[in-house]
Amino acid sequence: MARVYNFSAGPSMLPEPVLRQAAGEMLEYSSSGQSVMEMSHRSREYMDIIEGCEALLREVMGIPENYKVLFLQGGAATQFGMVPLNLLTGSGSADFMVTGQWAKKAAKEAAKLGKANVVASSEDETFSYIPGLDPAKCDPNADYFHICYNNTIYGTRFLAPPEVSVPLVADISSCILSEPMDVSKFALLYAGAQKNLGPAGVTVVIIREDLIGRAPANIPTMMGYKTHADNGSMYNTPPTYSIYIVGLVLQWLKELGGVPAIYERNREKAALLYDFLDQSRLFRGTVRREFRSLMNVPFVTGSEELDKKFVAEAKAAGLVNLKGHRTVGGMRASIYNAMPLEGVRKLVDFMAAFEKENG
Repeated sequence: MARVYNFSAGPSMLPEPVLRQAAGEMLEYSSSGQSVMEMSHRSREYMDIIEGCEALLREVMGIPENYKVLFLQGGAATQFGMVPLNLLTGSGSADFMVTGQWAKKAAKEAAKLGKANVVASSEDETFSYIPGLDPAKCDPNADYFHICYNNTIYGTRFLAPPEVSVPLVADISSCILSEPMDVSKFALLYAGAQKNLGPAGVTVVIIREDLIGRAPANIPTMMGYKTHADNGSMYNTPPTYSIYIVGLVLQWLKELGGVPAIYERNREKAALLYDFLDQSRLFRGTVRREFRSLMNVPFVTGSEELDKKFVAEAKAAGLVNLKGHRTVGGMRASIYNAMPLEGVRKLVDFMAAFEKENG
């Protein structure tokens, strides 16, 4: 069997040891006589899985005790609506930094339910940087302040969370567990699993307890954070198998040395690729250096024809899903936690050879 190096922005690579363990437990988990996919979510066996998964996430992220961890469905896109449904209940206004497509969509969804005040945007330069924040533009009475910490499509990232006086909410789907993060600086964090956490199907929400229960009584039951917090993410059947895989990924990460260890590995991978782009005569990165993502690296040749040729030939060489997002074109290498250093080396070597032949 020849496995490819998958540079997809999501669903993305999973660690090979995790896949092997899951394969070995497919027919029977532990001594249960059944697969995790067949278990009742109310069984003791499954309760041990979900409780263990939460404990590991709390450990590797350093989540304070006054935060709830929820395992939900619907992806990060559902959180674009769920956040304002639950939090946009005081002044009815929220502030947004729009640094990419997902932050823009989050603001658009919030605007359906209240006032979405865009206090900073980098859309003027195709989201190639993180804009500065003018405190005078911020609403001191806003119910929350929303950011997307790492921008999957455009390849930018915040170097530190903005200093704001209202609850800070962040979409961390494409950077969760990739670098150290002080959870206490945020009121609510959410992440779709299909990049660094596990397979598609589960969304993690980390919410400070004082924000739970602010939603009006007339919202749909399933859209209330209190519903899931009160029921330990078991109000209805959770995405059981996805949560099980998340637990295996977290155990793999812990055994590597946790977030500090993977952060050093991620920096090494990103530096290898960016260093090549900076000296290349054919390829160039599209993001200002100081805001470059460690997870998502967009680049172009300047020729649509060459871009297409590169993507096709890379796929034939076992380097797949390098085509850029349909809204920006070019190429994008997503180098999440599970991408080994060897995969990035293979990509850089291929790019060098392609440049020699086509530059």
